[in-house]
Amino acid sequence: MLNENSILNPWPTATPQGLGIPAPARSKAPTIIGLYGPPGCGKSYQLGQLKAATELGEEEFAFYEGSAVLDLLIPGGLEAFKRMNPADKTRCREKAISHIGAECAASGKLGLVAGHFMFWEDETEEAGDRVWNGRDAAVFTHIIYLAVPPEDVVQRRATDPHRRRAAVSKEHVRRWQEAEREALRAICLAEKIIFTVAPTGAVPSLIREIQHRTEGANLLHAHNALDEVVAGFRADGMRRGAMLVFDADRTLIAQDTGKVFWEIAMADSGWDTVGLGAAGRGDPMKLLFSSPFGYSYGAFLQAAFIYGVLDASKFDTYCAQTAAAVSIHPEIVSLLQSAAERRVGTVIVTCGLRTLWEKIVHAAGLSQTVKVIGGGRVDDEDAIVITARVKRELVKRLQDEHEIHVCAFGDSSLDLPMLEEADKAVVVVGEEHTRSRSMDAALENAIVNDGLRAEQWLLPRSAAPRLDTDRLPLFDISASWIDSVVRRFALYHRVLHATEEYAAKLLMTPMRDAQVSGPALLEAHKNVGWYLATTFLPKLMGGLEEVTIRHVQGHSTTGHRLRHEERTVIVALMRGGEPMALGVYKALPLAMFVHAKQPGELTHEHVRGRETIVLVDSVVNSGKSIDEFVAHIRALHPTVRIVVVAGVVQAQSLLDGVLGDALARDDNIGVVSLRLSENKYTGRGATDTGHRLFNTTHLD
Repeated sequence: MLNENSILNPWPTATPQGLGIPAPARSKAPTIIGLYGPPGCGKSYQLGQLKAATELGEEEFAFYEGSAVLDLLIPGGLEAFKRMNPADKTRCREKAISHIGAECAASGKLGLVAGHFMFWEDETEEAGDRVWNGRDAAVFTHIIYLAVPPEDVVQRRATDPHRRRAAVSKEHVRRWQEAEREALRAICLAEKIIFTVAPTGAVPSLIREIQHRTEGANLLHAHNALDEVVAGFRADGMRRGAMLVFDADRTLIAQDTGKVFWEIAMADSGWDTVGLGAAGRGDPMKLLFSSPFGYSYGAFLQAAFIYGVLDASKFDTYCAQTAAAVSIHPEIVSLLQSAAERRVGTVIVTCGLRTLWEKIVHAAGLSQTVKVIGGGRVDDEDAIVITARVKRELVKRLQDEHEIHVCAFGDSSLDLPMLEEADKAVVVVGEEHTRSRSMDAALENAIVNDGLRAEQWLLPRSAAPRLDTDRLPLFDISASWIDSVVRRFALYHRVLHATEEYAAKLLMTPMRDAQVSGPALLEAHKNVGWYLATTFLPKLMGGLEEVTIRHVQGHSTTGHRLRHEERTVIVALMRGGEPMALGVYKALPLAMFVHAKQPGELTHEHVRGRETIVLVDSVVNSGKSIDEFVAHIRALHPTVRIVVVAGVVQAQSLLDGVLGDALARDDNIGVVSLRLSENKYTGRGATDTGHRLFNTTHLD
């Protein structure tokens, strides 16, 4: 039998749309919960207790006894209803449930309805008289079937002081309950109604959970879980700027862990199938996802209820046995190990079971650098309903909120929204007999119509490619791939430049004009330094902070300056960097200003207690001198932020040169430039910037 702990924390149904997810056939609003069970199981008593409960008030809930609604709506009340023919009774019942739906829609309250599914008082009849109708299916969003022992039902029917009911046997009540559960379960699958069986003691908390666990709350829960993962990675010293995001089943492994899980469960004769009914004789997930639920939010929510029929110990045992029966592709283990060595974290976002995948990750020795966000039983506080939409939103959150470069890996149409959103997308392709059958068409549509740019990773290497290698090129998993990921992020997020901006074109003109030199060129460099400092430095130095200033009209008001300006050091790399550094200094008047021709001229006194070191030069060609300064500063202060400011940075020094290497290995380095140049020319004589600034071109 079920106990009070077997069904907790249910989540409400919803049907988000997305690629590969069928659109809902109808909208179900508001939330209306049906309480079902044979007469005498205590539905009316339960409804009264819920109405009287301090935690369930009538401000948020509307309570309906089905017979009372009929008595109210029908002229002549229940007595008139009892004399009607079956067709008229059906019309009246449809009118009653429609009335309930309309009232709840108007009030915005959650409806609780005690209703009847069938009457089966005569034990000699082969089947009961079903009174459920089509309007019930259109109105109800959730069905809770009360798990009351048959002997208790028999006792209550015999001793009810308010109603005379026919005597029935315990065995007949058991058959009655089983027939109702089986029929309701089938109807709910067909109509996309969330169904569960629960003991009466669990109903109040169950209803509260249904009220609060909306799809929006689920997404917020997912966001919070992701934020915790990111915070944990940062606390452990993982890179801030790059992360791998993996789907689980048929991506990390060749198998479907859900299928393996239920094969193990079905082989255990001791497990309780009361909550599953007919579904307990086969894979309930296959039955669920092949129903009209499809792969919707409601489907994965219903899956959580199905897993909830297992008590915690059984569930954990089956998860452990499933984890032991599968293993992550060796190639992916190698990739994840390489990522860990380079301090790149990985998060698995799975529609499957979080607990199971945590065991798989632990067995692979990857628990420290690979975290799991996924589903589970309804009483698992950390379980999240993962849909295609949730996967996409988590990738977006990594990019937008945490400024992380995301490389995503998936295998099915449910992963496509995530892959489309990611900075780098890889479709994992297994053997043909294990693949998602709907993926090819969905993948082609995503490439042709949605702009997906992805590569395919054949696991094993002998697997036949999806589509073709022109539309979906092969993924090159070289030893340096993770390094390239880190470098790409660094270039995208920590190299800020104004190459194509109007301001850059105007400011660059006098700097490139051969007729401009001496004081005029000095002034042009100062202007560039001030522009770069006010436009880009705040983005790399933590933004601005407020200060109190005296308004021209005599009162105090709020002004702004760069954050930690007074704990910033501006280093003019002599001699060409001094004029531009003075422009930066003008924008940061509280900063320390230092001249340095050689790295050793910076001392402990210059960097101690500082937040940011700004290295300023007019032109960065190979980046070798900057790299020497960075190495010296790191020896003095391992974590201080370093920002390189220059008028021109040679692009090759970033793409595969020493400056790009420095950015890739150190998350606390950034570059600000007026222009990135493909021109590898190094000036001499009249074209050297330092000589032009100080009118010494004749000395070269």
